[in-house]
Amino acid sequence: MGDRWHIEVDRGVCIGSGMCVSSAPGGFTLDSARQSHPAAPDTDAAEALLAAAEGCPVEAISITLADSGEAVFPPEE
Repeated sequence: MGDRWHIEVDRGVCIGSGMCVSSAPGGFTLDSARQSHPAAPDTDAAEALLAAAEGCPVEAISITLADSGEAVFPPEE
């Protein structure tokens, strides 16, 4: 992919399902309250990170291009 992404998790929405950790091992961690955090907020684009965002049951994960802020997921309508 070649792009750099900025990953954010809305912890007000996150329900701690852990699906992101399963989809992208090393990409996300759960804290003691089972809230998700990106392992590296700014990272190289990776299919596993996109799959984790797409698979989040409450759409708490957003991905933007690090250099422009353009939405990767969820896509702008």
